[in-house]
Amino acid sequence: MGPTSIDIPVRIVLTETTHPGNIGASARAMKTMGLTDLVLVAPRDFPSAAATARASGADDVLAGARAVTTLADAIADCAYVAGASARLRSLSWPTIDARQGAAKLWQQSRLGRVAVVFGPEHSGLTNEHIARCHELVHIPANPAYASLNLAMAVQVICYELRMALPDDAAPEVEPRDAPLATAEELEAFHVHLEQIMRSAGFLKPDHPRQLKLRLRRTFNRARLDQTEINILRGFLASIDPAKSAGKVK
Repeated sequence: MGPTSIDIPVRIVLTETTHPGNIGASARAMKTMGLTDLVLVAPRDFPSAAATARASGADDVLAGARAVTTLADAIADCAYVAGASARLRSLSWPTIDARQGAAKLWQQSRLGRVAVVFGPEHSGLTNEHIARCHELVHIPANPAYASLNLAMAVQVICYELRMALPDDAAPEVEPRDAPLATAEELEAFHVHLEQIMRSAGFLKPDHPRQLKLRLRRTFNRARLDQTEINILRGFLASIDPAKSAGKVK
């Protein structure tokens, strides 16, 4: 008998890819390691003959790839999102290395859909991208030249995922009494929270960015489930200043 095929349940998200060859090479890297779920956020050129040529037989992964407009669309149904980076960021964000990240992705895949997000070739992930990630997965590299080609970075993460394949002795995840909130549900909560903070005069228009990022980081650590999100949004609705003003006669 030949080796058993492994389907690794992790979505790879490529954001604003400029070179179609990198999309094809990433698809090849995925198929080699047993991943098939590829989502492209605003690719500059796709479909493309260059992508197909670089896929080198991973045409099925390319054919199944979805192109979407925003990162929010790409991860809307995900309960855990990791952002991949070859360089450490000045922005303080929970960060683990690629090997730890692979184990975490397998663990979280038992609770819901998971994804790894890769940024544009020329700049990597932006702060706006990172704000939608629960953690960053850092690929250690030469600090004097921490520059990885996009497809190489995808290959490293996919390889670590395959090597981290859980065995029968893998520790169980903590049971939940409600499904984890998806990225779409978390984003709706953050939009609601910001609206209430602005209405209450707590969030000032001059320097709100760092405060919002800190709040996102706090709630990401909490790993909110759908029931908790509903409770928090119900509370926000009850203290909405606009609602209170409407009651004044």
